[in-house]
Amino acid sequence: MNAKTFIRLLESKDIPDIAKAFGELGWDKPASQYETYYAEQESGACKVFVAFVNGSFAGYLTICWSSTYPPFQEANIPEIVDFNVLPKYRRQRVGTQLMDKAESEIVKVSPVAGIGVGMTADYGAAQRLYVLRGYIPDGRGLHYRGHHVKYGEETLVDDSMAMYLTKELK
Repeated sequence: MNAKTFIRLLESKDIPDIAKAFGELGWDKPASQYETYYAEQESGACKVFVAFVNGSFAGYLTICWSSTYPPFQEANIPEIVDFNVLPKYRRQRVGTQLMDKAESEIVKVSPVAGIGVGMTADYGAAQRLYVLRGYIPDGRGLHYRGHHVKYGEETLVDDSMAMYLTKELK
């Protein structure tokens, strides 16, 4: 049987199911996080797209129209943030379809999309996906908690360490 993927904007009714799905994985993604995303979406600060496979929640991503990453903010580059696909739906093109949707929205307001990606092996699938989609590093190196890491600097590698990439949209 072929899986049917459906993508739409986040609705408040989705929040309990999303929080429950990530809670079952032991991930710290409480309902309050999605309530904030929903409020930001309602204010126009972002868009949150959710994916469903055969009616079941499968993943989401958020587009922030004004990035918190200073180089993107200064250049007015919208940023794709907090992109997650549940493990059981990976390698089924759910992430690809979410990225297609995000890029089709971003190109309406910007010729460039931005994204940050973590540096640990946990982010390996995302790192590969972004490169295969044509994202390239912005050339500023690693970014950690508000600053770019300098040569010789000692720092902690955790979920806050990222490399930022951009893609020219057609």
